[in-house]
Amino acid sequence: MINPKVEAALNEQIKKEEHSARLYLSMAIWCEVNGYPGAATFLYDHTDEESMHQMKFVHYLNDRGGKATLSELEQPESNYKSLLDVFKQVMQHEEYITASINDLYGLTVEEKDYTTGNFLQWYITEQIEEESLMRTILDKISLVGNDKAGMFHIDKELEAMVKSKRTATAVE
Repeated sequence: MINPKVEAALNEQIKKEEHSARLYLSMAIWCEVNGYPGAATFLYDHTDEESMHQMKFVHYLNDRGGKATLSELEQPESNYKSLLDVFKQVMQHEEYITASINDLYGLTVEEKDYTTGNFLQWYITEQIEEESLMRTILDKISLVGNDKAGMFHIDKELEAMVKSKRTATAVE
């Protein structure tokens, strides 16, 4: 049976992962209607990824004898100034999720729930990868500034990242 404090914290993380999916969906919609189809594809893909993260927590909690719960979510932002603004907010959100996962891991250590701590290792590694990817994207967007041709190429590159990932996953 899972520790009640850890169960509550896992349910809070489930809410955060669901909010992440909704936030990225909102960003993807903005990109799609503002002429960034590659960025939209990238963010739609991240929407699916965040939903998968949520489901991993749901199944883990239920498998450990706890009960996953769903909570009310706040409406995500839907208007952005630019693609740079979108990805700055993605970066801030990923840093927030990293801090949340780290706090959750800290709780598992305090509560001596080493099984859940081990489960969280995947998320810790995932967050390192996510932050690195977002930093790279932000660097590229900052590099091109307001150059429309540069933004066009970044948009194409974001789409190519998703296609490459899908191809790699299909091979596995």
